[in-house]
Amino acid sequence: MPSRLDVARARIREPVAGLVKRRREPVVVQSLRSAAAATIAYVVALRLSSEPAPLTAPLTALLVVQVTLYSTLTTGIRRVNAVVAGVLVAIGFSVLVGLTWWSLGLIILAALAVGHLVRVSEFVPEVAISAMLVLGVTQVASTAWDRVLETLIGAGVGLAFNFLLVPPVWVGTAGQSIEGLSRRMRQLLLAIGEGLTVSLPVERAASRLHEARRLDHDISEVDAALRQAEDSLRLNPRVKEGMLHRVVLRTGLDTLEICTVVLRVLARTFTDLAKERPEEPLFPEETGAALEETLALVADAVVSFAVLVTTEVSANAETAEARLAEDLGSARASRETVAHLLLDGVRRHPRQWQLHGALLTEIDRILDELDLESRSRRLMEELDRSAREQRERRTRLTRVWRWTRRTAADPGAKVSVFRPGKSRGQ
Repeated sequence: MPSRLDVARARIREPVAGLVKRRREPVVVQSLRSAAAATIAYVVALRLSSEPAPLTAPLTALLVVQVTLYSTLTTGIRRVNAVVAGVLVAIGFSVLVGLTWWSLGLIILAALAVGHLVRVSEFVPEVAISAMLVLGVTQVASTAWDRVLETLIGAGVGLAFNFLLVPPVWVGTAGQSIEGLSRRMRQLLLAIGEGLTVSLPVERAASRLHEARRLDHDISEVDAALRQAEDSLRLNPRVKEGMLHRVVLRTGLDTLEICTVVLRVLARTFTDLAKERPEEPLFPEETGAALEETLALVADAVVSFAVLVTTEVSANAETAEARLAEDLGSARASRETVAHLLLDGVRRHPRQWQLHGALLTEIDRILDELDLESRSRRLMEELDRSAREQRERRTRLTRVWRWTRRTAADPGAKVSVFRPGKSRGQ
């Protein structure tokens, strides 16, 4: 029997273990990184800015430092543009008018319009905020440029922070989200397959349909986690095959999204059957048992597909692929048995035969989406498309580089960026 000391130690270990387990979660990592970057930016701004409390620098660093290096770069550039645009708008207004209720309205309207013109995306309100803060002080010119300096300090510290301390790769988190989605789909398929040999209340069938519709929300959450993982792979020196990881996860989620749509239609079909047969079993004993087995095998195949998509090690990937092939083969064989049983039932009782055909069609659609050949074909198509886009991007950059070099060598030459080697006059 454990002593009181052992019980106390166990109580202490539980929260500590939970904290260690959560140390790499996006929220925890983001909070620590943002706090550190903001503090460093404030210390640097105290030495370089003439303001007694240069809070703009830590505010900028706090907003610039994101979970991934790619989003940090893009966010930093947009935020600096937003602040500089707001300061310039404030300087222009300060020359003409002071701070009154009507000038405040005009400066907000003008700043928001400028924000959309310079395309700072989500930082459009920051243009107006910068303009109001600068316009509301007495010494507009000095405060304006101090605010620009603090913004540059905060953005620079945020960028340097992520360059020196490269953010983690969130592929594992996205993989866990995808596997979690597949397991929720599996539970729903198992629930749909229960009670097919007895009378199914319409309310129960309808609740499963509503649960299938709620999977759309789960898809949105997984998509957000996957976008974060895709950003963490871009420009990250830790990752050598970032495009491959992105394409594998993205195509896997696309497949599961299609399966959720089909699953929703499948739940609707069972709901329609429950409405048509309120006082009798949905299917005979043998047919219902076979259909329940088929749905269970399809559910296992969905999870095996998610495991294959999220597996990185080659040996484990081969094992996952073999498991998926085995689950798909068993599901197809069980589906054929169900097809013959449903056909025999339709011949004896031809009621709602179209719903029986719909069940088979929806099961076939899910199995086709999970098929290994379809998976490989979709993966190769997406890899080809991504590679083609990268080649086109490199080609444009090469043309710009050649145009820059030729212009520097011969300022009088008018070389076309779009057709290298030829001038616009030719």
